[in-house]
Amino acid sequence: MEHASYPTLSRINRALSTVLEWVTIGLMIMLTVIVAAAVIARLMGQSFSWYDEIAAIMLAWITYYGSALAALHRRHIGFDTVLLKLPLKVRVAALLLGEAIVLIFFFLMARAGLQVLEVLAGDTLISLTWVPIQVTQSVIPIGAILFMICQILSLPSYLKLTAAGLSLEHAEIEEEVETELEKNKDRV
Repeated sequence: MEHASYPTLSRINRALSTVLEWVTIGLMIMLTVIVAAAVIARLMGQSFSWYDEIAAIMLAWITYYGSALAALHRRHIGFDTVLLKLPLKVRVAALLLGEAIVLIFFFLMARAGLQVLEVLAGDTLISLTWVPIQVTQSVIPIGAILFMICQILSLPSYLKLTAAGLSLEHAEIEEEVETELEKNKDRV
């Protein structure tokens, strides 16, 4: 989320957004290539022993990095309408409480992810024995930390909009409606 009142945060948000977009897109392209290659190999009577395991891992990575990107842009499911019905002080308190709960959850997830990495020390993938499971599971703490960073970076502008009584969801819906009306203007 960008906001003119926070130019430094906006620059950081744009940079982080670009990195997360490229990582997510890169992972999606790699997953597509792997799945397509596996399908072609099967059609030719061959089969990769590693493709199922790697595809599942890559899908998890896409989910974690994509969710951090969504957090940066405040695109996760929310309850702006309910929040905006509350009086200003209660609204801000509810927003901050919700943010604290989310951050605590992801902090605990990062901590648990680090513990998982310790437990998995020395284990490798079944199909690719040269790949440590710690590498594949590192996405848990990394993704949780990225989510927390993105949530914190997007908080100031989200707080300002919510305190002003503006909804991200409503603005997005109105923009889509206007776009559709503009497209359909010629049909009438």
